[in-house]
Parts: sequence; structure tokens; C-alpha cells
Amino acid sequence: MDLTNAEWRKARRSADNGGDCVEVAVMDGTKEGHTRIYAMRDSKNPDPNKVLIFTPTEWDAFRLGIKDGEFDDLT
Repeated sequence: MDLTNAEWRKARRSADNGGDCVEVAVMDGTKEGHTRIYAMRDSKNPDPNKVLIFTPTEWDAFRLGIKDGEFDDLT
């Protein structure tokens, strides 16, 4: 997937102190019949081969899982 023109955004609460941040880009693209995708990467390692790609349905499930604390106990 070509992410050359992706406009990456960090969370508003992210500090510019070199900490652990993720960046998200919402863009036109195709995955599983969807025409819009959500791409997520580590801001310290923007390697295009290490980007997670979500459909809108997958992104909503991931986002809701974060809000519900599904990933709080992962180590």
C-alpha cells in the first residue's frame, strides 16, 4: 500500500519529548472492500513495512477496545 501522501497525526496529548507516540493517517485506499483506511505507526519507527492498516470497522473495534480497557493488562 502506498503511504507516500499520508498525512500522519499524533494525539493532541502527545508531548514533543521523544516519548512513545503513535501516529494515525486516514486516507483513501482499499482493504476488504472498503474505500477508506486507517493507518497507524510508531512515530519513532516510521518504516512503511511496519504500519498497521485498519478498515473503518476494524478501527472502530480497536478504538472502542482501548476505551473499554481491553489492552490495559498487556505486557
